[in-house]
Amino acid sequence: MLKRIHLTLFLVFFGLHLIQAQVLFSPGKTLEMNFHLGPKGEPMYELKLEGKAVVLPSSLGFDLKEDEIDLLNGFEINQTETGTFDETWTPVWGEESQIRNHYNELMVELIQAATGRKMVIRFRAFDEGLGLRYEFPLQEKMGYFVISEEKTQFAMTGDHTAFWVPGDYDTQEYDFTESKLSEIRGLMKTAITPNASQTPFSDTGVQTSLMMKSADGLYINLHEAALIDYPAMHLELDDERMIFTSHLTPDAIGDKGYLYTPAHTPWRTIIVGKKAGDILASRITYNLNEPSKIEDTSWIKPMKYVGVWWEMITGKSSWSYTNDYKAIKLVETDYSKATPNGTHGATTENVKKYIDFAAKHGFDGVLVEGWNVGWEDWFGNSKDYVFDFVTPYPDFDLKGISAYAKEKGVQMIMHHETSSSARNYERHMDEAYQLMKDYGYPAVKSGYVGDMLPRGEYHYSQWLVNHYQYAIEKAAEYQIMVNAHEAVRPTGVARTWPNLIANESARGTEYQAFGGNKANHVTILPFTRQIGGPMDYTPGVFEMDVFNGSHVNSTLANQLALYVTMYSPLQMAADFPENYDRFPDAFQFIKDVALDWEKSLYLEAEPGYYLTIARKAKGTGEWFVGNVNGLDGRIGEIQFDFLDPEKTYLAEIYADKADAHFKTNPQAYEIRKVSINSKSVLKEYSAPGGGYAIRIREASKEELKGLKKL
Repeated sequence: MLKRIHLTLFLVFFGLHLIQAQVLFSPGKTLEMNFHLGPKGEPMYELKLEGKAVVLPSSLGFDLKEDEIDLLNGFEINQTETGTFDETWTPVWGEESQIRNHYNELMVELIQAATGRKMVIRFRAFDEGLGLRYEFPLQEKMGYFVISEEKTQFAMTGDHTAFWVPGDYDTQEYDFTESKLSEIRGLMKTAITPNASQTPFSDTGVQTSLMMKSADGLYINLHEAALIDYPAMHLELDDERMIFTSHLTPDAIGDKGYLYTPAHTPWRTIIVGKKAGDILASRITYNLNEPSKIEDTSWIKPMKYVGVWWEMITGKSSWSYTNDYKAIKLVETDYSKATPNGTHGATTENVKKYIDFAAKHGFDGVLVEGWNVGWEDWFGNSKDYVFDFVTPYPDFDLKGISAYAKEKGVQMIMHHETSSSARNYERHMDEAYQLMKDYGYPAVKSGYVGDMLPRGEYHYSQWLVNHYQYAIEKAAEYQIMVNAHEAVRPTGVARTWPNLIANESARGTEYQAFGGNKANHVTILPFTRQIGGPMDYTPGVFEMDVFNGSHVNSTLANQLALYVTMYSPLQMAADFPENYDRFPDAFQFIKDVALDWEKSLYLEAEPGYYLTIARKAKGTGEWFVGNVNGLDGRIGEIQFDFLDPEKTYLAEIYADKADAHFKTNPQAYEIRKVSINSKSVLKEYSAPGGGYAIRIREASKEELKGLKKL
């Protein structure tokens, strides 16, 4: 009799458990997400790809500040809703001209029995991944609340290989480390290298977008999408159980987020594939953002530019005008009485040389840094009123430069370094953007170097995330495109605000002048930083032994390939004009390569080792191929079956020579022309830290005459 009672109770419990369980399949049924409540009423989910576990059962919820009962357990399912969505939308710019947004959705509304509070968890399953977020509907039992920590878990199935940078509230500008998850703790100390502002927080904390590979060959990427009015998420690893838990960036007093209903969090994203290229092909991050809020986007146009920048980064020139003053008070300091230091880069004469070069070679724009007063004491002084963004130095003719550029058919790109004084930037923003409109500047490069003001705030806290968003939306009012450096890493917000044309938000080319990046750095960035949007990586350096004695760990052919592999609608040719004049045949590729794409294909991919991407240019029908390579020489093989089978093409191949090497022989390259069609196969050598770039275009029989057929 006792056994029968136990069996009856088990069946009742098991039946209730089944009622609480929810299953969500992706449209193609490749992905399966299971949601249920645990024995304590805690929300749990797990994820599988074609039956293979990707995320083991993982809990969801929040620790709340000064609240006796957190949003972690004690829940019951109040109601669920399912749905499907399928659209194709047209991005203003992008890696392809049409993006399909196809997912199945599950909404689970939970009620916490002890408090009566409602919390919704919304899941969207795509064939290549999952998005989930929390929603807090307008309700009687919950109004304003403060988050002490979000407790979203990602339980991994094993000790995966990861490509990671240290978790940090203030910077992403680290080289990537490749290691097992279990090795992160032991490697963290050496992974944290100096930066102008940095706040690492844990021996096992890492940043998103995190790229991993499992022992059984699955590629997994963890990130977030639609980061709005919320702190940026890091991942804290329990390296005994291999469970990541979300770790939000705090504010100056240690709180993580301030919300009031109705509200929702950003999406937490898990992208998974059997091939590395599947991660790159995913558009989940954009699809989880809202459509464009800018109705007329005709003024948002991709740009290729040169600029007065690399000469400062390498120490050849300075941002500051004089060495006379150790402290500057804007308005009060009289620069007319100062002695010019002779190294100032943003002079009228020097800028005109860059304008002439841009006009001669068909570039759209010229960036000028150091044009405005205040650079003498801009860094490290916790100075609030550091720049006004409108007053030029005596040797920079703002009006004359604008007129000269217009006459040459070149647009100027503004530079707004804030020195991380966010309040000061907001104070001047309208006047600064209006000045840009008055002088015809269509884009601004903003910067947030150094520790943040207000003091104690971090670069990725909720307050600063809101500041960056405010700058984007304010710029849109003036029809200005934004390229934000040192800001929070992108999360697909550029779909909603496509005037966010680029970000830095990772270790870029400038570090090649600060001791160098790892030679395989650019084979990792597309799988990590670029999951959220384009990067202003500033490629195109041809002279690897730079002015200050540092060395660029790349071959020249690798630098060309970056214009294809490091996607951005804003691309710089970063080097000195005279270095391009030394290699005019290689420079031709930078002049020819497109900025905006109809289609992108990921031909070969292995993060940290190699990457080959083919892209079809919008409007021209031309294709461009880029390959970047890791630390070891490699012969890769690609097919051209993406070409029209009825046509024959001319391929211009810019490749490493056999003896090229990023350290010892970086400028060893060769250019050859061959005839190809859809059946052609290319076997090409890429040197250590090297690569190749190809332009493919239709050609006449006369042009193809005598060329080798591939």
